[in-house]
Amino acid sequence: MAHAHPEGPDARPADDLGTRPGDDGGRAASVTGPRVALVGYGSAGRGIHARLLTATGFRIARVLTRSPERAAEARADHPGVEVHADLDGLLAPGVDVVVVASPTGNHAEHVRAAVDAGLPVVVDKPLALDAAEAEETVRHAERAGVPLTVFQNRRWDDEQRTLRRLLAEDALGTVHRFERRWERWRPVPKDRWRENAVGQGGGLLLDLGAHLVDSATQLFGPVASVRAEIRNLTTPADDDVFLALEHAGGTVSHLWAGALVGAPGPRTRVLGSRGAYLVTSFEGEPTPFSALDPGQGNEGWLVRGDEAVPVPREPGGHEDFYRAVDAWVTGGGEVPVDPWDAVRTARVLDAARRSAAERSTVLLG
Repeated sequence: MAHAHPEGPDARPADDLGTRPGDDGGRAASVTGPRVALVGYGSAGRGIHARLLTATGFRIARVLTRSPERAAEARADHPGVEVHADLDGLLAPGVDVVVVASPTGNHAEHVRAAVDAGLPVVVDKPLALDAAEAEETVRHAERAGVPLTVFQNRRWDDEQRTLRRLLAEDALGTVHRFERRWERWRPVPKDRWRENAVGQGGGLLLDLGAHLVDSATQLFGPVASVRAEIRNLTTPADDDVFLALEHAGGTVSHLWAGALVGAPGPRTRVLGSRGAYLVTSFEGEPTPFSALDPGQGNEGWLVRGDEAVPVPREPGGHEDFYRAVDAWVTGGGEVPVDPWDAVRTARVLDAARRSAAERSTVLLG
């Protein structure tokens, strides 16, 4: 069985959580929960998935990496772990779930291999390079009767959970505009997989764009049309993205992802008939609006003109994704993220590419 390299030359960056790799290293020896086969031990596999898995009681039993350095890190972080250089050994009987944290260009192949082995799969976002590949990957899992979910962890962000509560309470009334920015000031780009892998999932559209679109559709439903601007200013892959989505329900979403933004804007602004929800900063990223912190225990502001009231943060966190995975794998719980949601997100991203290339608005059926 021939398989692509599980990790790119620089692997996936830990952009999703902003945490240091190996924060929970060495804890796996005492963990007796579901056994995990982890595909890839770069910054996504080690710094995001392994940290959340061990924090929620999973046991990382096997790791796939061909890097001697990462193999050593895996053994130090998780005493007793098996390190494999190919999928054949990784997917042998003896594990309960496979977590795919390889570069995006390898996702579909690695998911299919895990499905063929009959193992439930968690795959990092995006599910695949485009909508056709994403749809075929989901159908392959359905035909085999193998559970599949997608790591859309940003559904469990503080601001997302809190905003969902406000919407459920109808605190904002009818929402006509949703804005979210994922902007950074990186005039000297990092030399990593994400910045360089043109055509293989590199760039901000597939990386951060997959989160932004998923967040918008979770909140406001299906997308009817897409208008996009996509550029590469400092890197081979795109590093400057703007998406305007019109949802079938009437809300318009404006979404930004940029790496050359000297003055990042407010993280989230939601405008409704009864008021607005404003989140000024995000995970310690430098911004001129960071001084407008609503205080400990709060997440943003409910704003009506010159009146601004701090909003209590909804309890929860990214660990809740893997708690849901545990219930899904071991107890027949609901799928944490419907993989068809990731297919719909891929269709929006495909439309964004077309819109930017044609300088047009693309309608979605």
